[in-house]
Amino acid sequence: MTFFLDPKRDQAAPEVLRDRPLPPPVGDHRAAASRYAASPELVDAINVALALGVPLLITGEPGTGKTQVAWYVAWYFGLDLHKQLFKYVVRSTSQARELMYGFDDVAYFRDKDARPRATFVEKGPLWEAWEAGPAAVVLIDEVDKAPRDFPNDLLDVLDQQEFRVPEMGPDFVLRRPEGTPAPLMIITSNSERRLPGPFLRRCVFHHIELTEELVRQAVERQTFKQLDAAALDAAQRRFFELRGVRELRKKPTTSELLTWLAILDLRGGIDAEALRRMPLGSLPALGTLIKDRDDLDRLR
Repeated sequence: MTFFLDPKRDQAAPEVLRDRPLPPPVGDHRAAASRYAASPELVDAINVALALGVPLLITGEPGTGKTQVAWYVAWYFGLDLHKQLFKYVVRSTSQARELMYGFDDVAYFRDKDARPRATFVEKGPLWEAWEAGPAAVVLIDEVDKAPRDFPNDLLDVLDQQEFRVPEMGPDFVLRRPEGTPAPLMIITSNSERRLPGPFLRRCVFHHIELTEELVRQAVERQTFKQLDAAALDAAQRRFFELRGVRELRKKPTTSELLTWLAILDLRGGIDAEALRRMPLGSLPALGTLIKDRDDLDRLR
């Protein structure tokens, strides 16, 4: 049974939250890996990156499935998504060193046993991937959010396939095992700022364009029990109408469309003709598509 708040009811019903069914895992990368629709151009870019042993840089607006590519590749090759896929989410304070290793300064200074500094070294995603062997995927997510030096600080590591860890000793150098292909490194960017030229030259590049074909394939690979073909078609048309409103500051993306469809499905579906006729500002669950107050005001 699916629960929703009744706007006509005043009495609290706390059991609703306790017993409600879980919706489909729209945002779960592991669950969605087998449903990802990779375009022929993306497949070609992946194969080129694998053949050359260089990073694959994927750009596109948020919500077009850039991050999902790493999970898709890992699933396609039958990798253990917990042990052979290594993810690093870039922040505004990120340092390139964190991709390679970390050092627990707080624990080191609080240590009362005078243990060696090497004890407090933590392996980073790239270190773990090299130890996992060539059958591994490294995801560097949203690199354009990092400080400007972040991509440049990776250049030597990408070229030499090695890095120093001073905390392990003055001569300690970790190298990728010789004679083995490099793990596939997938780097995503929302194109919020331009990346340095030397960094771009070391990557294979692919841009994901949000097209009707991409959206159609993404919807076809989902399972909806209460939405028929007509309702799905109408929903996608309304989605592109929203994206066509030039005044919107934040246009909905594929991931938000899939979330919207999941909500409509949980509500028992919707009549396709009614969906086609209603004003954009009156679409049900509009808050799953529009995330800006001024945009909502414009539509309503």
